[in-house]
Amino acid sequence: MADLSLFDPNQAGNPNNNIFGLPFSEEEAKVVLLPIPWEVTVSFGAGTSRAADQIFKASLQVDLYDPDVKDGWKSGFYMKPIDRKVLLKSDYLRKEAELYIDYISKGDDVQANKFMCKSLREINEGSIFLNDWVYNQTKALLENEKLVGLIGGDHSTPLGYFKAIAELHGDFGILQIDAHCDLRISYEDFKYSHASIMHNALQEIPQLKKLVQVGVRDYSEDENQYVLDNSERISTYFDKDIKERQYEGETWKTIVGEIVDQLPPKVYISFDIDGLDPKLCPNTGTPVAGGFEAEQIMYLFKKVIESGRKLVGFDLNEVGVGEGGLDANIAARILFKLCNLLVKSNP
Repeated sequence: MADLSLFDPNQAGNPNNNIFGLPFSEEEAKVVLLPIPWEVTVSFGAGTSRAADQIFKASLQVDLYDPDVKDGWKSGFYMKPIDRKVLLKSDYLRKEAELYIDYISKGDDVQANKFMCKSLREINEGSIFLNDWVYNQTKALLENEKLVGLIGGDHSTPLGYFKAIAELHGDFGILQIDAHCDLRISYEDFKYSHASIMHNALQEIPQLKKLVQVGVRDYSEDENQYVLDNSERISTYFDKDIKERQYEGETWKTIVGEIVDQLPPKVYISFDIDGLDPKLCPNTGTPVAGGFEAEQIMYLFKKVIESGRKLVGFDLNEVGVGEGGLDANIAARILFKLCNLLVKSNP
C-alpha cells in the first residue's frame, strides 16, 4: 500500500501525482481507470477523444471527502497513461469518417466510389481493433484483481470491457444513463458506432441479461420497436415518461426504486454524460434538451448499491472539450463518485 503519512487530502491537488492528485501507483491502486482516446464514429460534435486529459486536470480540484463513502480514495485510484498510438489511429480514422459521412449525407452511391469503400472498410476494421484492444487491456487488469473504470472516448468504446466483465462475472446487467437508446443495428454504415453500442452488446454477449436505460429522449422508430420486441432484456425509462410521472405527483425516490428492481444482482454502469441536462455538458457530441441534474443520477447509483447489488465496473463517455472546462469539471466529480461507489460495492 502507498504511504499516506505525508499526504494531506486538504491541500491543492498535486499535478505530479495521479488522478485527483492521489499518490498511488497502478500496483498500489484498487481502482484503475483506463482512458480510451477514441471518437471515430461520432456523428456530430467531436473532441471526446481528448476528454481524459481534461478530466485529469479538472480532477485536481475535486475535494476528497465523500459523505457517502468516507475515505474511499484511500483504497487507491489510478489513471493509466493515454495510449498515443490509439489516439493517432482515432485521429486518422476520424478524418476518414468525416469525409464518408459528408459523402453519404448527400445521397451518393458508396459502391461507385472506391475511395469511400476503402474508408468504410478501414473504419470498421479500426473499430474491431479498438474492441480487441479494450478487451485485452481490461481483461489483464481484472485478472490482476483490479476494479476497472473506463474514461471515453465516444460510447462505442466499452464493448470489449463488457466482454471481459462477462467472462469474469457471468450474468450481469447494464444500467445505461443516456439521452439515446444506442440500439441501432448500425449507423452511417459503421457497425460498431457509438449509436449501436447497446445493440452490439445484446447481440454479442449472452451473459448480458438485462439492459436498463434511463433518460432516453432522442431515438428512432426502429429503436423504439426494438425495445418493445425485447422487453425481457430491455427496460427503457424515457425522459418524457419520467418527467410526466413526476409532474403528476410521483417522487424520484419511487421511480428510482422501480428502476433498481429491474436490475440483476451484478450491475455495470454505462454513463453517457449526455444523459444529463445539457447545461452540465454543453460540449458533448450530441446534446439533447431535457435530462437530469447530476444529483439525481448520483442518488440512483447510491440506491443501486444500497439495494445490495454488486457494482462490477463502469464507463464514463462522451465528455466534451470546450472553453471554461465545465464538461470536464462535472465529469471529474461524477468520476470520483463512481470510483467511490465501486470501492464501496467491493469491500
